[in-house]
Amino acid sequence: MKVVISTSGMSFGDVIAIARHNAQIEISAESLDAMARTRAHIERLAVSESPVYGISTGFGALAQRHIPIDSRVQLQKSLIRSHAAGMGDPVEREVVRALMALRLKTMCSGQTGVRPEVAQTYAAILNAGITPRVLEYGSLGCSGDLAPLAHCAMVLMGEGRAFGPDGVERPVAELLAKAGITPVELREKEGLALINGTDGMLGMLILALADLDVLLDQADIIAAMSVEGQMGTDQVFRSALHEDLRPHPGQATSARNMFEALRGSEIVASHRHGDGVVQDAYSLRCAPQVSGAVRDTMAHARLVAERELASVIDNPVVLSDGEVTSNGNFHGAPVAYVLDFLAIAATDLGSISERRTDRFLDVSRNRGLPHFLANDAGVDSGLMIAQYTQAALVSENKRLSVPASVDSIPSSAMQEDHVSMGWHAARKLRKVVDNLRRILAVELIAAARAVELRAPLKPAPVTGELISILRERVPGMGPDRDLGEELVQAYELLLAK
Repeated sequence: MKVVISTSGMSFGDVIAIARHNAQIEISAESLDAMARTRAHIERLAVSESPVYGISTGFGALAQRHIPIDSRVQLQKSLIRSHAAGMGDPVEREVVRALMALRLKTMCSGQTGVRPEVAQTYAAILNAGITPRVLEYGSLGCSGDLAPLAHCAMVLMGEGRAFGPDGVERPVAELLAKAGITPVELREKEGLALINGTDGMLGMLILALADLDVLLDQADIIAAMSVEGQMGTDQVFRSALHEDLRPHPGQATSARNMFEALRGSEIVASHRHGDGVVQDAYSLRCAPQVSGAVRDTMAHARLVAERELASVIDNPVVLSDGEVTSNGNFHGAPVAYVLDFLAIAATDLGSISERRTDRFLDVSRNRGLPHFLANDAGVDSGLMIAQYTQAALVSENKRLSVPASVDSIPSSAMQEDHVSMGWHAARKLRKVVDNLRRILAVELIAAARAVELRAPLKPAPVTGELISILRERVPGMGPDRDLGEELVQAYELLLAK
């Protein structure tokens, strides 16, 4: 698998391919030429006595200090070493690879002023499967994801800490030598160009959107299975009630998914006529309204991500006419807001899932099923505590969905007096998405048990197929056993699809 990066950038699929599937990177000749042209202009400025931010001045609150020509290379090295100040646990490999791919994309635009060999070496590190040790704390989501990107730049310089392709941490010099990579000595402007971007928060947004694309389809089928297991109706999912009366695109998609998932269900058909239940509970009837709203939230977030992916984020930046100018495009507010918005939406999707599970376990509401879906209620507790676990995950997501982007802590001696906290919004979202997958796994186990208890009536082909796949990992009704392992198996099933 190969990704070619040109001056026009890259796609969502390219980012995912590099981050998760170790795609090899090739830099186009067009990009190499563009970088060389811009670099020639930077080198002319580098020997000038005229102050240019990032080339002949200090950084942040030190921007007013003029740096002598013979100190300007050391300036870039010092910048990276001082900014590699992260703390906490290492972040996930896919996140590091995504943020590196996005920083490389910006270098390849030809508007950052780096030499072609800097971008080529950065690409070589990714191609060799070397992963810089990036720590969780150190970005305020403004002036770029500074500490995370600085830890990556340290490895480019032959310093810092990194993991090899096997995931084992080894000395950076050893990893680079084994891959045939020569460390780079940074020159004027290059240190700044390596750290001034929203790449970490954008990378995590793209990864989350890819995960949610899968989870939303899974959630619709699992919700349909819950409707089936609770003897609900499929008629509220007919297209005329959605596309014609309330044309939110996401809602129409989810309703269509649920209606098709229930097509051919003997269970649903068995009570279509003569049923005394007038209408189903909201957690069943309004499932597409909620999951559809999540889809529409994702559509907005995807639009923001696409715009950010098409951006050149650096400060200062080199304009097409050669002007080197400061700007504020490194501020992560646009990305931070949608990261928070997605966390809220995904949390609510988990909340309605938990309500459907709870209905299955309550004999006053589950339409003839045993207490807690237990094999021998009283002797067995069935799925009683599975719902506790699910409720705990929902509660945690509610805490995590408190927006990070409404906070701001001034930094750099008040030069950077408003920040986005987008990196932290992204870290929260990753946890929310993973928790959502666990929440849906619990509902899947409960819904599958309930549907099987409706035998001899058969489920719909779609829901029946999902139950069959689940049964390859998780057995059906029986005496209580290691339920925790079954929940893990259901989670991994959803993770694998």
